[in-house]
Amino acid sequence: MKIALLGYGKMGKVIEEIAISRGHEVTLKIDMDSPPYDIKTVDVAIDFSTPSSAVENISIALNNGVPIISGTTGWLAKMDTVKELCDHKKGAFIYASNFSLGVNIFFELNKYLAKMMKNLNDYNVDLEEIHHTQKQDAPSGTAITLAEGILENSNYDTWGLAPLYDSSKLAITAKRIDDVPGTHTVKYDSTVDSISLTHTAHTRKGFGLGAVVAAEWIIGKTGVFTMNDVLNIG
Repeated sequence: MKIALLGYGKMGKVIEEIAISRGHEVTLKIDMDSPPYDIKTVDVAIDFSTPSSAVENISIALNNGVPIISGTTGWLAKMDTVKELCDHKKGAFIYASNFSLGVNIFFELNKYLAKMMKNLNDYNVDLEEIHHTQKQDAPSGTAITLAEGILENSNYDTWGLAPLYDSSKLAITAKRIDDVPGTHTVKYDSTVDSISLTHTAHTRKGFGLGAVVAAEWIIGKTGVFTMNDVLNIG
């Protein structure tokens, strides 16, 4: 499988290492200062770029009939436009706020726990995410996905960054600490006890492996998919 990496930062280099170890070729590596390129030379594209360039990268791939995986966060206000383009071009697209296989299982556990806790009014829920200081968006896309899973199964109207003074909003605490790949905790707290779910990434390799697995899976398919489709969960 020939792969284009759209974004060749730390994650791009991790994905390249994993892709090669699984027998694939990385034949295009595109970064901010790269010259014009022909994306039709690859079988699949993987986008880990920036919020300002993700939509253009995805659109170029879809317009040229190349299936694309995107793990870039911070651009989701334009998701409907991307989905419409994918449908129009009969393309293939996967977006995930986090490609880690463990995180996607964590997403499902989070929704299941939220359903069980929905009518237990003695518990308050809080969400915390910790990432490295180079991360550009806050809260993380992973934290937003977790928050959406809670909102579907709770009385909260929306989420917001802590500190919050509105009890109708779910608070997300975002911390930035050097060299933390990503830690997410959902905590239900009452006067008598606490229940916590935590996912801790030890390295970026889990994100990279999930992206390559998704790229392998999407070949030959048409439509807009999620990691639940790739993993057959949810």
